[in-house]
Amino acid sequence: MINIQSKQSQFNKICKDIKSVKIQGAGNIAKAGLKAYSLIPTKSSIRKLSSLRPTEPMLFNTLALAEKYEVKRVLDYIKQTDEEIAKEGSRLIKNNSRVFTHCHSSSVVSILKHSKKQGRKFEVFNTETRPLYQGRKTAMELARAKIPVTTFVDSLAAIALTKNKILKKSNFMLIGADALLIKNHELKGVINKIGSNMFAEIAKDHKIPVYIACSSLKLTHKNLKIEKRPQKEVWNEKSRYINTINPAFETIDPRFIKKIICEFGIISPIRLINMAHKVWGF
Repeated sequence: MINIQSKQSQFNKICKDIKSVKIQGAGNIAKAGLKAYSLIPTKSSIRKLSSLRPTEPMLFNTLALAEKYEVKRVLDYIKQTDEEIAKEGSRLIKNNSRVFTHCHSSSVVSILKHSKKQGRKFEVFNTETRPLYQGRKTAMELARAKIPVTTFVDSLAAIALTKNKILKKSNFMLIGADALLIKNHELKGVINKIGSNMFAEIAKDHKIPVYIACSSLKLTHKNLKIEKRPQKEVWNEKSRYINTINPAFETIDPRFIKKIICEFGIISPIRLINMAHKVWGF
């Protein structure tokens, strides 16, 4: 009985941490979800975990695969995928590259760290990413890896993507993704942190290529509902005349995206969809 109670307590804590965004990043959320599922491997657990973050298909997909195969096999695939993305993505980074990124992505950080280990000298421009400041997490992780990073308020992003007197122009934009939306075998959009579409459009207008780093496990046919976070994360001011909105994500127009960096290489969206269909049946 004590063992069952202990497992339930651990399961509940993981659910709470995922819901509160204490656990961040689609990959980390998926791994945490798999750990929770391994504690209580039932269909009701899958339903509970899948309800926590509605914009995280990697969580849904990994749980479905864990039920079909086993947790270890899915975790091994995620680990292999992480390594391949880091290796493939580092091919883009040359000496003196200037990389623009937004929010926090474990895939992006892994690419940058891998490039550093290969002896490349480059710098990173990143937003602080309000209201939860995930960009600061990116900056701290890069700083610990001794990678030079310039961080700034979100509204300065256009300056980092254009020719100006404050910063040198970025060579390319590199961000993660929470979901890749597909319909009729085409990429219809990429869901990522709010602001991503605006920055991708600016980058496209200034001939800066935009790359998305993510696993094929983030593909989904579902019409995902954009998660709306609590108003108090932005501003806790209470007035009948002030309405504060806080959508966590937005959809990036596929026209702004050059390539996707995934476990299959740096490839076009259609090739990613074809490969994922062969491997997982998505």
